[in-house]
Amino acid sequence: MYLLLQPTGAKLWRMDYRFSGKRKTLALGVYPDVSLADARERRDQARKLLANGADPGAIKQAAKQEKQKVAQVVENSFRKLAAEFHKVKSPMWTAGHAKQWLGNLDKYAMPIIGDRPITEIEPMDVMQIMRDMESQGIYETRDRLLQTIGAVFKYAMATGRAKTNPADVRIALAERPEVENFACISPTELPELLRAVTEYESMSKVSPIAISALRLLMLTATRTSEVRYSKWADFDLEAGCWVIPEEQTGRKGKKGKRKSHAVPRSTQAVKILRDLYPITGQGELYSRIATAWGG
Repeated sequence: MYLLLQPTGAKLWRMDYRFSGKRKTLALGVYPDVSLADARERRDQARKLLANGADPGAIKQAAKQEKQKVAQVVENSFRKLAAEFHKVKSPMWTAGHAKQWLGNLDKYAMPIIGDRPITEIEPMDVMQIMRDMESQGIYETRDRLLQTIGAVFKYAMATGRAKTNPADVRIALAERPEVENFACISPTELPELLRAVTEYESMSKVSPIAISALRLLMLTATRTSEVRYSKWADFDLEAGCWVIPEEQTGRKGKKGKRKSHAVPRSTQAVKILRDLYPITGQGELYSRIATAWGG
């Protein structure tokens, strides 16, 4: 063992040895990062390997290559590519969608393909994820996740880190069961419903505010939250118009991209509001309706 002085001033610990009749040199580290005591310990370990018929230089080189291989796998893993794609796209998504996008991947896909190199994932790996979800009966989530996985592979292809998309397996997926929608009344049953509402109201079993809200929903086809959180300032009774502001509580859509929504009202809707005004007109309409509906 000796200390090799370089023209640059670097000091390198080296050990010369012979293996299979050939002279070789083993690097033991750089002084002073590796002390004399540490260099001697590494030399002694190398001598033990030689005594057991092993080439310490070849073993060190194999360990270095394995470390590089692991680093390359991590760099090109599905998990790494998915995180990179999410970082690129999430500024264009709503916060809820960005969270759900990652959540579904973490729950269903990452345990199976997360740490696999992107180029080693096969269609059957993706199908395993899909079949597991089918067994749980979560078909809608399955279809969304397949789109998500496919998007990651398309991103990998676009950035030169994959050549195929193993998520193109929709043809092999089981059909989604037919969804049974909630029952609804037919047009011929509507008069009977309206008469039942009027009869129920006459029995004084429900707040007139709640009845008014129900009738407004039927006449305007708005969301329940839009009625519950409406304010008298949103209504123009003379013009027969109701403007739902973009900032109203309960509105759908991405913040900053919502728009005010105008709801034309029939003469019947205007009459309902005029009759309601003496009851709630001294305050905000929504507070009374929200209370009546348990909001």
